[in-house]
Order: sequence, then structure tokens, then C-alpha cells
Amino acid sequence: MSMVDVQVKLLRDTAQLPVYMTELAAGMDLFACLEESQQLLPGQRCLIPTGIALAIPAGYEGQVRPRSGLAIKKGLSLVNAPGTIDADYRGEIKVVMINHGQEPVTIACGDRIAQLIITPVHQASLTLVDELDTTAREAGGFGHTG
Repeated sequence: MSMVDVQVKLLRDTAQLPVYMTELAAGMDLFACLEESQQLLPGQRCLIPTGIALAIPAGYEGQVRPRSGLAIKKGLSLVNAPGTIDADYRGEIKVVMINHGQEPVTIACGDRIAQLIITPVHQASLTLVDELDTTAREAGGFGHTG
């Protein structure tokens, strides 16, 4: 497995480094870094800080994704999944969480709240044209295959 070096800055004493929970995990768990626990009511969303900032190298991005265990057990997800952390962003990583469940959920400092995946990206060179090539699908969109 290839590795890329990502610099991490801890912004508060209670912040934790992201951690791969298994040897072959694709994502590192991100931890909540809160002064006080935060309760999320059903349907409510909030911004949860992680207490870390990253220096992701050029040519890569960080993707913040939901944790499947929180989704199935508590109905928690991320509003903008996957969230993107650009290589030139140096601010605190924060996670926009939402409670899709039927019960209030409390998030405490140190709780694993999301996954972080570091992945290569390519910027596109756009070419303005009058016509696009044709395909069998053409403009078939949502549900077009049945």
C-alpha cells in the first residue's frame, strides 16, 4: 500500500490524531474535540470540530465520510458526504453531522464521528465546444434504467 505524508497540527489539548482502526482500513477515524457534549435531536444538524488542521500535499484531497456504525446504530450521517478538504486549506477540520434517527444522540469529546480518506485528485482542463459526442444513454438521468 502506498503512503503519502500529511502534516497534522493539534489545535487543542483534547484533540486526537486520526487513526486507522484496522491494518487495511481505507479511512482514518476522526474524533470530536468538544468543550461540552453536544446533543443532536432527530432531524438536527451541527458542526462538530475535530481540533486538528492538516497540510495535505498538492495533488491530493481529504474526503470526510460517514461512519457506517454510527449510521446503522444511531442514524448519524454527514450532510455534505463526502466533504472535501482541499490541499490548500489549513483551518480546523470540522464535520457537518445530521441525526436521521428517531432519538436524540449525544456527541462527546473523543467520540469517533467520521472517516478521513486521503486520495489523489486531478484538475480538469475544460474545452468549450458547440456539440458533444453522442452515446447510447444520451440525457437519460435518474432512474433511466428502471
